Amino acid sequence: MAVIKTLNTGKRNDIYQNYGGERTMVTNQNILDALKQIGLNLYERKLWVALLSRGSATAGELSSLAKVPHSRTYDVLESLAEKGFVVIQTSKPLKYVAIEPGEALERAKKKIQELSQISTDRIATLQKSNILKELDRTFKQGVKLVEPGNLTGSLKGRKAMHTQLDTLFRNAKGHISIMTTGESLHDIHTNHGELLKKASSKGVKIKIATTASKEAGSIVSKMKGIAEIRKLGKNHSRGRFIIVDGNHTLFALTDDKSTHPSQDVALWSQGAHVAGDVFGPMFNAMWGQLEPF
Repeated sequence: MAVIKTLNTGKRNDIYQNYGGERTMVTNQNILDALKQIGLNLYERKLWVALLSRGSATAGELSSLAKVPHSRTYDVLESLAEKGFVVIQTSKPLKYVAIEPGEALERAKKKIQELSQISTDRIATLQKSNILKELDRTFKQGVKLVEPGNLTGSLKGRKAMHTQLDTLFRNAKGHISIMTTGESLHDIHTNHGELLKKASSKGVKIKIATTASKEAGSIVSKMKGIAEIRKLGKNHSRGRFIIVDGNHTLFALTDDKSTHPSQDVALWSQGAHVAGDVFGPMFNAMWGQLEPF
Protein backbone atom coordinates (compact mmCIF):
# COMPACT_ATOMS: atom_id res chain seq x y z
CA MET A 1 0.00 0.00 0.00
CA ALA A 2 1.31 3.47 -0.91
CA VAL A 3 2.14 5.88 1.89
CA ILE A 4 2.24 9.59 1.08
CA LYS A 5 4.65 11.68 3.12
CA THR A 6 5.68 15.30 3.08
CA LEU A 7 9.44 15.55 3.50
CA ASN A 8 11.27 18.74 4.35
CA THR A 9 14.19 19.15 1.93
CA GLY A 10 15.32 22.47 3.32
CA LYS A 11 14.18 24.98 0.73
CA ARG A 12 10.76 23.51 0.02
CA ASN A 13 8.38 20.76 1.01
CA ASP A 14 8.19 17.98 -1.58
CA ILE A 15 5.45 15.36 -1.70
CA TYR A 16 6.65 11.82 -2.22
CA GLN A 17 4.97 8.45 -2.45
CA ASN A 18 6.70 5.59 -0.68
CA TYR A 19 6.51 2.15 -2.34
CA GLY A 20 8.41 -0.34 -0.23
CA GLY A 21 11.00 2.23 0.75
CA GLU A 22 11.46 3.72 -2.75
CA ARG A 23 10.53 7.37 -3.05
CA THR A 24 8.78 8.77 -6.11
CA MET A 25 7.37 12.25 -6.53
CA VAL A 26 3.61 12.76 -6.83
CA THR A 27 2.81 15.42 -9.44
CA ASN A 28 -0.50 17.17 -9.93
CA GLN A 29 -1.99 15.84 -13.19
CA ASN A 30 -3.18 19.35 -14.09
CA ILE A 31 0.44 20.48 -14.13
CA LEU A 32 1.49 17.64 -16.44
CA ASP A 33 -1.47 18.31 -18.74
CA ALA A 34 -0.64 22.02 -18.92
CA LEU A 35 2.99 21.28 -19.80
CA LYS A 36 1.83 18.87 -22.50
CA GLN A 37 0.04 21.77 -24.16
CA ILE A 38 3.35 23.60 -24.68
CA GLY A 39 4.95 20.62 -26.40
CA LEU A 40 6.80 18.77 -23.64
CA ASN A 41 6.59 14.98 -23.89
CA LEU A 42 5.82 12.84 -20.84
CA TYR A 43 9.44 12.21 -19.82
CA GLU A 44 10.32 15.90 -20.26
CA ARG A 45 7.38 16.94 -18.12
CA LYS A 46 8.13 14.49 -15.32
CA LEU A 47 11.87 15.24 -15.21
CA TRP A 48 11.41 19.01 -15.30
CA VAL A 49 8.88 18.99 -12.45
CA ALA A 50 11.16 16.64 -10.50
CA LEU A 51 14.09 19.02 -11.01
CA LEU A 52 11.98 21.99 -9.92
CA SER A 53 11.27 20.12 -6.68
CA ARG A 54 15.00 19.65 -6.01
CA GLY A 55 16.61 22.76 -7.48
CA SER A 56 19.68 20.78 -8.52
CA ALA A 57 20.20 17.05 -9.04
CA THR A 58 22.04 14.37 -10.99
CA ALA A 59 20.46 12.34 -13.76
CA GLY A 60 20.34 9.29 -11.50
CA GLU A 61 18.53 11.17 -8.75
CA LEU A 62 16.01 12.60 -11.19
CA SER A 63 15.46 9.21 -12.83
CA SER A 64 14.53 7.67 -9.48
CA LEU A 65 12.44 10.61 -8.40
CA ALA A 66 10.45 10.98 -11.64
CA LYS A 67 10.28 7.25 -12.45
CA VAL A 68 11.85 7.79 -15.87
CA PRO A 69 14.10 5.01 -17.28
CA HIS A 70 17.74 5.84 -16.55
CA SER A 71 18.70 5.04 -20.16
CA ARG A 72 16.44 7.87 -21.36
CA THR A 73 17.18 10.43 -18.67
CA TYR A 74 20.34 11.96 -20.17
CA ASP A 75 18.92 12.60 -23.65
CA VAL A 76 15.66 13.95 -22.22
CA LEU A 77 17.52 16.37 -19.94
CA GLU A 78 19.67 17.41 -22.92
CA SER A 79 16.47 18.14 -24.82
CA LEU A 80 15.15 20.23 -21.92
CA ALA A 81 18.42 22.18 -21.87
CA GLU A 82 18.15 22.90 -25.60
CA LYS A 83 14.60 24.15 -25.09
CA GLY A 84 15.66 26.48 -22.28
CA PHE A 85 14.15 24.68 -19.30
CA VAL A 86 17.35 23.36 -17.70
CA VAL A 87 20.97 24.43 -17.17
CA ILE A 88 23.65 21.72 -17.30
CA GLN A 89 26.38 22.06 -14.68
CA THR A 90 29.72 20.67 -15.88
CA SER A 91 30.70 18.54 -12.92
CA LYS A 92 31.32 14.86 -12.28
CA PRO A 93 28.74 13.48 -12.30
CA LEU A 94 26.83 16.03 -14.40
CA LYS A 95 24.33 18.06 -12.44
CA TYR A 96 21.22 19.74 -13.73
CA VAL A 97 20.05 23.06 -12.33
CA ALA A 98 16.43 24.24 -12.35
CA ILE A 99 15.48 27.62 -13.77
CA GLU A 100 12.70 29.70 -12.24
CA PRO A 101 9.53 28.57 -14.11
CA GLY A 102 8.56 32.00 -15.45
CA GLU A 103 12.06 32.55 -16.84
CA ALA A 104 12.18 29.01 -18.26
CA LEU A 105 8.90 29.54 -20.12
CA GLU A 106 10.12 32.89 -21.45
CA ARG A 107 13.33 31.25 -22.74
CA ALA A 108 11.34 28.43 -24.31
CA LYS A 109 9.01 30.91 -26.01
CA LYS A 110 11.94 32.84 -27.52
CA LYS A 111 13.55 29.64 -28.80
CA ILE A 112 10.28 28.56 -30.44
CA GLN A 113 9.94 31.99 -32.07
CA GLU A 114 13.53 31.83 -33.34
CA LEU A 115 13.05 28.33 -34.78
CA SER A 116 9.75 29.36 -36.33
CA GLN A 117 11.38 32.36 -38.01
CA ILE A 118 14.21 30.19 -39.34
CA SER A 119 11.73 27.68 -40.77
CA THR A 120 9.61 30.48 -42.28
CA ASP A 121 12.68 32.01 -43.95
CA ARG A 122 13.73 28.65 -45.37
CA ILE A 123 10.25 28.04 -46.78
CA ALA A 124 10.21 31.52 -48.35
CA THR A 125 13.61 30.85 -49.95
CA LEU A 126 12.41 27.51 -51.29
CA GLN A 127 9.29 29.15 -52.76
CA LYS A 128 11.48 31.47 -54.83
CA SER A 129 13.91 28.79 -55.98
CA ASN A 130 14.05 26.58 -59.08
CA ILE A 131 13.48 23.60 -56.79
CA LEU A 132 9.81 24.61 -56.45
CA LYS A 133 9.43 24.60 -60.25
CA GLU A 134 10.94 21.13 -60.31
CA LEU A 135 8.56 19.95 -57.60
CA ASP A 136 5.58 21.43 -59.48
CA ARG A 137 6.66 19.67 -62.66
CA THR A 138 6.94 16.37 -60.79
CA PHE A 139 3.49 16.87 -59.27
CA LYS A 140 1.80 17.68 -62.59
CA GLN A 141 3.37 14.64 -64.24
CA GLY A 142 2.25 12.46 -61.33
CA VAL A 143 -1.33 13.75 -61.38
CA LYS A 144 -1.68 12.72 -65.03
CA LEU A 145 -1.10 9.11 -63.97
CA VAL A 146 -3.77 9.16 -61.26
CA GLU A 147 -7.30 7.97 -61.97
CA PRO A 148 -9.83 10.80 -61.34
CA GLY A 149 -11.58 8.67 -58.72
CA ASN A 150 -8.37 8.57 -56.69
CA LEU A 151 -8.12 12.36 -56.40
CA THR A 152 -10.25 12.42 -53.27
CA GLY A 153 -9.64 12.64 -49.55
CA SER A 154 -11.47 12.70 -46.24
CA LEU A 155 -11.03 15.62 -43.87
CA LYS A 156 -11.67 15.21 -40.15
CA GLY A 157 -12.11 18.26 -38.00
CA ARG A 158 -13.12 21.76 -39.00
CA LYS A 159 -9.51 22.92 -38.91
CA ALA A 160 -8.58 20.46 -41.66
CA MET A 161 -11.63 21.55 -43.65
CA HIS A 162 -10.65 25.22 -43.41
CA THR A 163 -7.08 24.42 -44.44
CA GLN A 164 -8.39 22.78 -47.61
CA LEU A 165 -10.82 25.64 -48.26
CA ASP A 166 -7.97 28.12 -47.90
CA THR A 167 -6.16 26.38 -50.76
CA LEU A 168 -9.28 26.13 -52.93
CA PHE A 169 -10.30 29.78 -52.46
CA ARG A 170 -6.75 31.05 -52.97
CA ASN A 171 -6.43 29.20 -56.29
CA ALA A 172 -9.95 29.91 -57.59
CA LYS A 173 -9.99 31.30 -61.13
CA GLY A 174 -13.62 31.64 -62.20
CA HIS A 175 -16.43 30.47 -59.92
CA ILE A 176 -17.10 29.61 -56.27
CA SER A 177 -20.50 28.17 -55.32
CA ILE A 178 -21.29 27.71 -51.63
CA MET A 179 -24.30 26.06 -50.03
CA THR A 180 -24.15 26.21 -46.25
CA THR A 181 -25.89 26.95 -42.97
CA GLY A 182 -25.89 30.35 -41.32
CA GLU A 183 -23.57 29.09 -38.60
CA SER A 184 -21.12 27.69 -41.12
CA LEU A 185 -21.25 30.88 -43.22
CA HIS A 186 -20.17 32.80 -40.12
CA ASP A 187 -17.28 30.33 -39.77
CA ILE A 188 -16.30 30.71 -43.44
CA HIS A 189 -16.35 34.50 -43.22
CA THR A 190 -14.23 34.49 -40.05
CA ASN A 191 -11.60 32.21 -41.58
CA HIS A 192 -11.69 33.18 -45.26
CA GLY A 193 -13.41 36.58 -45.54
CA GLU A 194 -10.30 38.39 -46.77
CA LEU A 195 -9.44 35.56 -49.16
CA LEU A 196 -12.92 35.65 -50.71
CA LYS A 197 -12.67 39.42 -51.00
CA LYS A 198 -9.40 39.08 -52.94
CA ALA A 199 -10.90 36.39 -55.16
CA SER A 200 -13.88 38.62 -55.93
CA SER A 201 -11.61 41.56 -56.77
CA LYS A 202 -9.81 39.30 -59.29
CA GLY A 203 -13.11 38.58 -61.05
CA VAL A 204 -14.10 35.30 -59.41
CA LYS A 205 -17.91 35.02 -59.30
CA ILE A 206 -19.08 33.91 -55.85
CA LYS A 207 -22.57 32.57 -55.16
CA ILE A 208 -23.74 31.67 -51.66
CA ALA A 209 -26.96 29.89 -50.69
CA THR A 210 -27.50 29.90 -46.93
CA THR A 211 -30.19 29.45 -44.31
CA ALA A 212 -31.84 32.48 -42.72
CA SER A 213 -30.52 32.92 -39.18
CA LYS A 214 -29.06 35.53 -36.87
CA GLU A 215 -25.57 34.30 -37.74
CA ALA A 216 -26.25 34.58 -41.46
CA GLY A 217 -27.91 37.99 -41.15
CA SER A 218 -24.87 39.59 -39.54
CA ILE A 219 -22.55 38.17 -42.20
CA VAL A 220 -24.70 38.79 -45.29
CA SER A 221 -24.37 42.57 -44.97
CA LYS A 222 -20.57 42.23 -44.76
CA MET A 223 -20.37 39.97 -47.82
CA LYS A 224 -22.88 41.64 -50.16
CA GLY A 225 -20.16 43.41 -52.10
CA ILE A 226 -18.18 40.20 -52.40
CA ALA A 227 -20.78 37.58 -53.28
CA GLU A 228 -24.33 37.15 -54.51
CA ILE A 229 -26.23 35.65 -51.58
CA ARG A 230 -29.63 33.97 -51.63
CA LYS A 231 -31.83 32.56 -48.90
CA LEU A 232 -32.54 28.86 -48.38
CA GLY A 233 -36.13 28.19 -47.32
CA LYS A 234 -37.32 25.85 -44.58
CA ASN A 235 -37.95 23.09 -47.11
CA HIS A 236 -34.45 23.24 -48.53
CA SER A 237 -31.55 21.08 -47.41
CA ARG A 238 -29.29 22.05 -44.51
CA GLY A 239 -26.41 20.42 -46.33
CA ARG A 240 -23.00 22.00 -46.77
CA PHE A 241 -20.95 21.82 -49.95
CA ILE A 242 -18.64 24.06 -51.95
CA ILE A 243 -17.74 23.89 -55.65
CA VAL A 244 -14.72 25.71 -57.07
CA ASP A 245 -14.15 26.23 -60.81
CA GLY A 246 -16.29 23.21 -61.69
CA ASN A 247 -13.40 20.96 -60.73
CA HIS A 248 -13.17 20.85 -56.93
CA THR A 249 -15.88 19.83 -54.49
CA LEU A 250 -15.85 19.79 -50.71
CA PHE A 251 -18.97 18.44 -49.03
CA ALA A 252 -19.70 17.84 -45.36
CA LEU A 253 -20.98 14.50 -44.12
CA THR A 254 -22.17 15.78 -40.74
CA ASP A 255 -24.64 18.31 -39.34
CA ASP A 256 -22.62 21.26 -38.06
CA LYS A 257 -25.32 22.11 -35.52
CA SER A 258 -25.02 18.82 -33.64
CA THR A 259 -21.35 17.99 -34.32
CA HIS A 260 -18.33 19.15 -32.33
CA PRO A 261 -15.83 21.01 -34.57
CA SER A 262 -13.17 18.36 -33.92
CA GLN A 263 -15.55 15.63 -35.13
CA ASP A 264 -16.80 17.38 -38.26
CA VAL A 265 -16.11 15.30 -41.38
CA ALA A 266 -15.99 16.26 -45.06
CA LEU A 267 -14.93 14.74 -48.35
CA TRP A 268 -12.88 16.60 -50.95
CA SER A 269 -12.91 15.57 -54.58
CA GLN A 270 -11.00 16.88 -57.58
CA GLY A 271 -12.58 16.15 -60.92
CA ALA A 272 -15.01 17.62 -63.43
CA HIS A 273 -17.53 14.79 -63.07
CA VAL A 274 -18.37 15.22 -59.37
CA ALA A 275 -18.17 19.02 -59.48
CA GLY A 276 -19.65 19.63 -62.93
CA ASP A 277 -22.09 16.75 -63.42
CA VAL A 278 -23.33 16.09 -59.88
CA PHE A 279 -23.06 19.00 -57.45
CA GLY A 280 -22.99 21.78 -60.07
CA PRO A 281 -26.41 21.01 -61.60
CA MET A 282 -27.82 20.43 -58.10
CA PHE A 283 -26.67 23.87 -56.96
CA ASN A 284 -27.84 25.64 -60.14
CA ALA A 285 -31.31 24.04 -60.01
CA MET A 286 -31.73 25.14 -56.41
CA TRP A 287 -30.23 28.59 -57.04
CA GLY A 288 -32.94 29.48 -59.55
CA GLN A 289 -35.62 28.92 -56.90
CA LEU A 290 -34.07 31.08 -54.19
CA GLU A 291 -34.76 34.69 -53.27
CA PRO A 292 -32.05 37.24 -52.45
CA PHE A 293 -31.53 38.22 -48.82
